[in-house]
Amino acid sequence: MSRTTVATIHLGALRHNLERIRALASPAMVMAVVKADAYGHGLERVARALDGAADAFAVASLGDGLRLRAARHRQRIVVLSGPDQAGDIAEMQRLGLDAAIHHESQLHGLSEASPMRGRLRVWLKVDSGMHRLGFAPERAAAVHAQLIGMAGIDPDVGLMTHFAESEVFDGERTREQIERFQQATAGLSGPRSLSNSAAVLGWPDARGDWVRTGGLLYGLSVVEGKSGADFGFRAAMTLSTRLIAINQIKRGERIGYNGLWECPEDMPVGVAAVGYGDGYPRSAVAGTPVLVGDRRVPLIGRVSMDLITLDLREVPETKVGDRVTLWGPGLPVEIIAAQAGTISYDLTCGMTRRVLFVEDEH
Repeated sequence: MSRTTVATIHLGALRHNLERIRALASPAMVMAVVKADAYGHGLERVARALDGAADAFAVASLGDGLRLRAARHRQRIVVLSGPDQAGDIAEMQRLGLDAAIHHESQLHGLSEASPMRGRLRVWLKVDSGMHRLGFAPERAAAVHAQLIGMAGIDPDVGLMTHFAESEVFDGERTREQIERFQQATAGLSGPRSLSNSAAVLGWPDARGDWVRTGGLLYGLSVVEGKSGADFGFRAAMTLSTRLIAINQIKRGERIGYNGLWECPEDMPVGVAAVGYGDGYPRSAVAGTPVLVGDRRVPLIGRVSMDLITLDLREVPETKVGDRVTLWGPGLPVEIIAAQAGTISYDLTCGMTRRVLFVEDEH
């Protein structure tokens, strides 16, 4: 039997999710965040599905912007890390990309950008409290004026920030970040972009002119205890495999590496062809749910590189070859992430090269 773990990408779900974001964020425009290979869903695949629907794409690197242009996408493409090497600015001009500007070290190169290559569109990033990338709020006005005065820069300079915990709805930290950003940019021209996915859900005052949504686009949530489906979004990835063995194990026998799980009675134990070598989390604990057919059964024993073991006592009709779903529309990835002590983004971004990707229009 062929051993194949399959990630099915639901293109219809991607389109549904973008339209749901647009409805929530209206009248703001939607920047679809496709960094990290579109959160593990495939950069070109996702961009193709959303071509003509997304108002812009956002990527982490110049290389990803180049890939999108090579695939003939003509929307605005924002490079969130901006230029960080010699030659990046000229290449961004050539490709017609937008650049996020977040540090003093980028300004000298921008001042030398030639308008003959076309004026570079930039976004001034303000550090409103994340303390990762961005200019201090008190520097925003001066840097904004400096950028507008550069011959090679489009004078319609955008203004953006990033929230540290917008998934905490009505939390004080996000409220403070919004106020800092508004104070720092008061009186400055240009479009604003504050909201990430969680802010689209919980912070209507932060919509601005553009929202930058990643997780929600893929039907993912980082709101504790909530799945994307709880907010009307559809899972864009199903990870599945097959049962390759069912063994009858005696009471008292221990399962897997280090024998962490002991059989409480004589019982059937299923073996499914997936493991951390595919991207399923090794940290998933016993009891983590898995679907066999459409029934939930618990993971038992330790996740190994190629295999997991399952308690099949509640599904005695199960047979070798039956489909096993690790996450997807019927089993939110957020549940698996919680059992593994991480977030959903970490899991979808973690698919390895041996996983087969297929598409459907659902």
